[in-house]
Amino acid sequence: MENSKTFLCISNYFKGADFLIHLKKLGNKVYLVTSEKLRDKPWPHEYIDEIFYMEGQDVDWNLEHLLLGVGNFLKSTKIDAIVALDDYDVEKATYLRENLRIDGMGQTTGRYFRDKLAMRMRAKSCGIPIPAFCSLFNDHDINTFADTIPAPWVLKPRSEASASGIIKVYDKESLWIHINEMGNNRFKYLLEQFKPGDVYHCDSLISDRKIIFSLTSRYLATPMEISQGGGVFRSANIKYNSDDDKAIKKLNEQVMKGFGLKHGAAHTEFIKSIDDGQIYFLETSSRVGGAHLAEMVAEASNINLWKEWAAIENGLVKETKYILPKVKKGYAGIVLTLSKFQHPNLSSFSDPEVCFKVPLDYHAGLIVKSDKQERVLELLEDYGTRLANDFTAVVEQSKVTNLH
Repeated sequence: MENSKTFLCISNYFKGADFLIHLKKLGNKVYLVTSEKLRDKPWPHEYIDEIFYMEGQDVDWNLEHLLLGVGNFLKSTKIDAIVALDDYDVEKATYLRENLRIDGMGQTTGRYFRDKLAMRMRAKSCGIPIPAFCSLFNDHDINTFADTIPAPWVLKPRSEASASGIIKVYDKESLWIHINEMGNNRFKYLLEQFKPGDVYHCDSLISDRKIIFSLTSRYLATPMEISQGGGVFRSANIKYNSDDDKAIKKLNEQVMKGFGLKHGAAHTEFIKSIDDGQIYFLETSSRVGGAHLAEMVAEASNINLWKEWAAIENGLVKETKYILPKVKKGYAGIVLTLSKFQHPNLSSFSDPEVCFKVPLDYHAGLIVKSDKQERVLELLEDYGTRLANDFTAVVEQSKVTNLH
């Protein structure tokens, strides 16, 4: 096929079908490396030239085996680009690019989008406001932090995704108990001041080092609250050109420029402190947001983040100009919970604003859209209560033992 390029995509999770499909429709060869555990998932096989399977998942992958396999693949096939579809795949992709000298994000830049300590150190050096933080390398530094920064604090795994493994701490004695329990893993965590406030996420597309699309949304129930206390996850995009929207988008531009993301998709989180009203950077990632936020963004804006990310990657490799489709300025929101039913019956949620129902087993979730933000928020409040009463299953957060 004329001007066909070859993409090697990596995904530890079943996601990114729209990315794979659109990349193929643009006339490319598409290969996927995923986990053996995901062999039976409904991947869009007709749009994938071949799938390669690795044993284990996440940290279980043997990177030397991965490199050996891709190296052998290169003997017969030239790879034009490697794309990581999920958080946990960023290290794998940067490792392959560095070893095989394939263009794209390298390991140093990759750390800014995976390692929460690297993120904070980079943000600090770029003058981006962040909550006070401290590494766990040095006892004196930890004691100084605990003696000078008011509690509560949070201990965060540096390379886990979302809110996984976060521990909230209220006093110095408890802090040292937790640190000592970590043993030799303590360096894999960081310590940060907990700032109560509203948490926002900005979902972006970047081309030629410029943000060409972004949508600002607010978590009505944060991932940390859900992971630690159970309940119903909710998020909705905020008023366009409001003070918060403009401030977050400006800060998001600083993050993308300072962290060096040249192209692709990004999901970045911020918090607006209750105490001082300032907006602080929390963390970022070089991928499409999870928890079906991509579908929510699409319903609000008509921009499919997965599809447009594929088009950006395609244009980059083929050296053609990428043009963003026309953006709609509507409103959408998502409500989602773990369900005690494998296939929950959501037929009673029949308002005309319902535009998407989450298709996952043991999940109950819907996306609603409207021209009016107030209507979206009204439905999310109502649906959240109903889902909590009739569907929600609370599963205790599993302790993170196998750290990235």
